Amino acid sequence: MRMATIKEVAKRAGVSVGTVSNVLRGSNQVAANLRDRVNHTIALMDYHPNHAARSLKTSQTHLLGMVISDLTNPFFPQLARGAEDAAIKQGYLVITLNSDDQLDREKRILSALRSRRVDGILLVVAPNGGHDAHIRAVIASKIPIVCLDRVPEGIPVSSVATDAVAGTEMCLRHLIALGHRRIAMLGGELELKTAQDRLQGYKNMLAEADIEIEPGLILTGDFRTASGYLLTKQLLLSGRNPTAIFVANGMMALGALRAIKELGRQCPGDIALAVFDDVPGNGSFFPEVTAVVQPAYQIGYQGVELLLRQRATGEPRTPVQILLQAELRIGESTQLLRTSPVLTR
Repeated sequence: MRMATIKEVAKRAGVSVGTVSNVLRGSNQVAANLRDRVNHTIALMDYHPNHAARSLKTSQTHLLGMVISDLTNPFFPQLARGAEDAAIKQGYLVITLNSDDQLDREKRILSALRSRRVDGILLVVAPNGGHDAHIRAVIASKIPIVCLDRVPEGIPVSSVATDAVAGTEMCLRHLIALGHRRIAMLGGELELKTAQDRLQGYKNMLAEADIEIEPGLILTGDFRTASGYLLTKQLLLSGRNPTAIFVANGMMALGALRAIKELGRQCPGDIALAVFDDVPGNGSFFPEVTAVVQPAYQIGYQGVELLLRQRATGEPRTPVQILLQAELRIGESTQLLRTSPVLTR
């Protein structure tokens, strides 16, 4: 079936081609009655403008590319939803792609987005071991880019993330107040600043509470469910006997809970568990997990706002770093340590 042309729409609506074009651009120079007539005709004729051709004239596609690291992690769909809502509000669409934490895949995606002339890129970086030339190439190409959640070190790029150090300190303060002093940590890849910050917050609070840091109680994984499962089994079978485990993200916490159950331990009776980031399905099973809940939606939303602001004004000389605050939601997975005396203030 042949598609209608803009000239045919204009003729049927009884207006000029320029008027139809103004309506498509959202111009407020068109009278309301004419705008309604044109929009009715566009719908009636199922007219779809050629955005690819238009982008060649205007140097704008009104498309934003978003690269996330793990589509199976519920944190990222919430982030993507915030980004999409902010983009649509300003007349943009978001193309969301998954790098699966693979550097080569991230490189190919960024190259493809540049080729398709997107108006900006939102990026959750994959672990790269310092191989960041592909990100620097995007910056050099003058395509605005904002990093979300994971802030790459040594690259002059704006970002929106959670204050992971403060969020972790808040969670560890809660565990220590319950009497726990042998607190293990299951962390993520230390190439990522998010993992570094959560480990730093853990160390900060143990030092503040005058608790010796035991390297054997700090295990490093990869922010995936299988990693949390294997590390928790390793920890609980090692004889180190922590009374609490702090897990660096929700996916790893799911694996940790499975391992605790398989080993016949009770949470929180035998071991308490708290997590940075919410756990998928939290509240639908026992125990409800104590979690540092990140403002995922706001990270995405503010990321788009920052990106489009930079597009409108030009890339700032000094990158903008936005840190949002997390919220501690106390669940059933943490309780007063039974062997610890109740302290009064």
